[in-house]
Amino acid sequence: MGLFDKMTGTRHPDSGVAPRSAEEVRAALLALNGPDVRFSVREDTSKEGVGLVAECAVPEVRLTLKTRMRLVPAAHEVRTFDERWEGSALELSRGQYSRGQVTTVYRKWTYELGDDGRRHKVETFRFDPAEMKDPLRAAVLDAGWTWRGVLFGL
Repeated sequence: MGLFDKMTGTRHPDSGVAPRSAEEVRAALLALNGPDVRFSVREDTSKEGVGLVAECAVPEVRLTLKTRMRLVPAAHEVRTFDERWEGSALELSRGQYSRGQVTTVYRKWTYELGDDGRRHKVETFRFDPAEMKDPLRAAVLDAGWTWRGVLFGL
């Protein structure tokens, strides 16, 4: 894996894993949906035009993440592109939008009085985007396909 692959989050399947069909990869990604996961995987809309989209809303930190995925059967790879919105929908003018691989871990802290009578900083909330991306990436790699992060669109 080269430096550019590291920057984009590209991962290659283990050697010896036979690539499955595009339909099987799509089915594996859509099968990740369920009540125990914080994100959802869905077919794209006509405006998005990419194939599949994984979405995650984190109201505790006013965050929305999207990972757009385009399946490229000829190359046995899934090209991915991350988007992040911080701030609520009501504050679009003050919210922040960014693109590219999302790796920031979001946390909330409070101060509590400890047994020693001093204030201690205590983590009350934590969200790591890997909670969404790791299962997506694992489904793709287990199918023998490459997970290729791109920087400028799919």
